[in-house]
Amino acid sequence: MHSMTGFGRGSSTTDAWQAGVEISSVNRKQSEVVLQAPRELYELDTRIRKAVLAAVSRGRVQVSITVTPHQATAEEFKIDAALALAFSKAFGELGRTVGYPVPPTAADFLRQPGIISTGTREIDVEAAWLAIEPALGDALTQLVAMRANEGEHLKADFWERLGVLHSYVRRIESEAPGRPKRQRELLTKRLRDVGLELDPTDERVAKEIALFADRCDVSEEITRLDSHFVKFREYVQASEPPGRALDFLCQELFREFNTIGSKANDASIAQTIVEAKTELEKIREQVQNVE
Repeated sequence: MHSMTGFGRGSSTTDAWQAGVEISSVNRKQSEVVLQAPRELYELDTRIRKAVLAAVSRGRVQVSITVTPHQATAEEFKIDAALALAFSKAFGELGRTVGYPVPPTAADFLRQPGIISTGTREIDVEAAWLAIEPALGDALTQLVAMRANEGEHLKADFWERLGVLHSYVRRIESEAPGRPKRQRELLTKRLRDVGLELDPTDERVAKEIALFADRCDVSEEITRLDSHFVKFREYVQASEPPGRALDFLCQELFREFNTIGSKANDASIAQTIVEAKTELEKIREQVQNVE
């Protein structure tokens, strides 16, 4: 089980290019790959997306790529010949004006803006890809490792919280059978409060208590909760990404707890349901970050 949160970095160098790749991912219901790179490299989007989706199945993944020439070359500098010639002629005019030669030096040419300028080296996409591909692979390896490590922490948290939920269900299971008896006692008290006595042999009373016992029976819900707990553990241990399945199970667990709360109609059980749903909400929040 992997988390959807992670980060990875990779770099690689060829004779021509040096590439740096940074990948970060956050939780998202579907898969999304966002590329940040020089405009010329956007034609590599399909290859990059394919590599990313082979490593991760869910989450928003941002891929940032930088490429720089491995070595500076003469092609990266531009000389404005017309400006250089005009600059040289200006020194000649200066010499004639002062009456002695004033030859320009190399430093003069270098200090004059515009004579020598750095140009943007055009990116050879295929040559750059030779550096990008291994850097991308290294970054993805780090990303997946971090997501797996985060997944182990989530798994440990799930085990602990499922244990807490299990204890709440056992508490409900022990309290629920006594609910009809408590209802009978409550009914007796209410009748006595208005000056009436409950006839234990009255069939109508027995029928009412039996109907109430049937309505507040939560044994089926408890059985389904236990079944969902087993399934939850199976999904967490599975090799396939379980995020969507765990999210569905959380919804089902909420449904069963709500049903128990409605059927039991008991203050003590209601308090246990509140505590259980609070714990379940913490699990659901964590599940949102599971791949």
